[in-house]
Amino acid sequence: MHRLLAICLTGALFLASVLPASAVTLLRDPDIEHALNQLAKPVLTAAGLSPARVRILVVQDRNMNAFVIDNNHIFIHSGMIMRLDDAAELQAVIAHEAAHLAHGHIARRMLNARVAKNVAGIGMALAAAAAASGSSEAATALGVGISSSASRVFMGHTRAEESSADQSAIRYMARAGVNPNGLVRVIEIFAGQELISAARQDPYARTHPMSRDRLRHANALADTYTKTNASDPKFDYWFSRAKGKLTAFLRSPKWTRSRAGDSAAPDIELMRRAISHHRDSNTAKAVAAMQKLLAAHPRDPFYHELYGQILMESRSTRAALTAYRNAVNLAPRDALILGSYGHALLAAGDSANALKTLEKSRASDGNNARVMRDLGQAYAKSGQMGMASLVTSERYALQGRMEDAGIHAKRASDLLPRGSTGWQRAQDVLLAAEAASKKRR
Repeated sequence: MHRLLAICLTGALFLASVLPASAVTLLRDPDIEHALNQLAKPVLTAAGLSPARVRILVVQDRNMNAFVIDNNHIFIHSGMIMRLDDAAELQAVIAHEAAHLAHGHIARRMLNARVAKNVAGIGMALAAAAAASGSSEAATALGVGISSSASRVFMGHTRAEESSADQSAIRYMARAGVNPNGLVRVIEIFAGQELISAARQDPYARTHPMSRDRLRHANALADTYTKTNASDPKFDYWFSRAKGKLTAFLRSPKWTRSRAGDSAAPDIELMRRAISHHRDSNTAKAVAAMQKLLAAHPRDPFYHELYGQILMESRSTRAALTAYRNAVNLAPRDALILGSYGHALLAAGDSANALKTLEKSRASDGNNARVMRDLGQAYAKSGQMGMASLVTSERYALQGRMEDAGIHAKRASDLLPRGSTGWQRAQDVLLAAEAASKKRR
C-alpha cells in the first residue's frame, strides 16, 4: 500500500475525514470530481436538476454502491466506478440516483435518518454536506451521536421507487444523448447477486431490489429509444480519466502500467504511468512523464495540480509551489486545488498567504478535513490561537469526535472576543458537544 494511502490517499486524492471504522470516508480529488461532473451534467439537466447544485462525490469503499442522502449530493463508491466498463454505465448510476432526487424519494429517507439511532457514516456525510453549504451549526449538530453504516438505513428502497427510478433514468439518459442500455448492463451486473447469500452480496444488490422482472422492464424500455445508441467520445474520455486516475492510486503500480495502454486518450495513459512511477518512488520517471504530459496540455489545471502533488510528496516543495500556482491561475475557484496550494504554502513557511488561500478554499467547500487541519495550523503560526482552536473544534465536530471538539471550542470561546462571529461559531460547537455528552449519559 502506498505510504500515504491510509492517511490521505496521496495528496490531492485524500480522505475527506478520518471517521470511525463503520463510517463513510470521502475521496476528494479535483480531477476526478471534475470528470464525474462532466458525465453528470447532461443527465442532471435532463432530470430537471441543477448541475451546479448537485455534486458527485466518491466514497472509499470497494463494494459496488451508490446513494443519496440529501438533495445536493450523489455518493458513488470507488468500487462501483472501478467495476463499470464505460461512460454510459456510470451515467446510468448517476441517472438512477438523480431520479430518486427528482421524485422526492429522499424525503422519506431523511425521515428515517431522524429516527434512526445508529447512522454514523451518513451522519458525517450529512454534516459535511451542511458544512459545504455554509451552515456550521447544522454540520456540527448532524454529526452528533451517529455511529453506523450509511447504506443500511438509507438504501432500503421499495420496489415501486426502484421501478420509477429505472424508468426515469432511461428517459434522462435518452434526453442527454446517452445510450440507455447502460442501465440495462448495470442491472445485469447485479441480477446474479440475488442467487448468493446476503452476506456475500454487494450492498447495492441488498438495498436495490433486483429481479429478472426489473431487468426485463428496463430492457423493454431501453429498446424504445433506438436512436440513442452511439457512444459520445467526450463521455468516454471523462469516464476513462476518472477511472484511470482512481485505479492508478488504488491498484498496484504494476497493474496500472500493464493496463495504461487501454486508456481512451494518450494524456490519460501518461497520467496513469506518472502516478504508477510516483507510487513506486521513481521520481525521475514520474517527473519526466508529467513534463511530457504538461507540454502537450499546458492549459489543464488538473495536470498541473497532479504535478504539484508528485513534487510535493517527493519533497520538492519550491517546485511544487510553482506547479500549484499554475493550477490556481488556470482554475482560481476550484476549492480542492486551492486547498493543495495552501498546504504547499504552509509547508514552505508562508503562513500569511497559506491562511488566505486556505480560507478561500474552505469558503467554497467546507467538507475538506485536510484544509481545516491546515487552516488551524496556519492560524496558529500567525499567532491567532483563538481561531486556531475554533477551526480545530469544527474539524473534530465534523469527524464526530465531539468530546475533543468541545475542549477546543471552549478554548476558542475563552480566546475570541465575546459576540464575534468566531465566538458564535464556537458556541455552536459547544452546544453540539453538550448534546452529544447528554446522549452518551
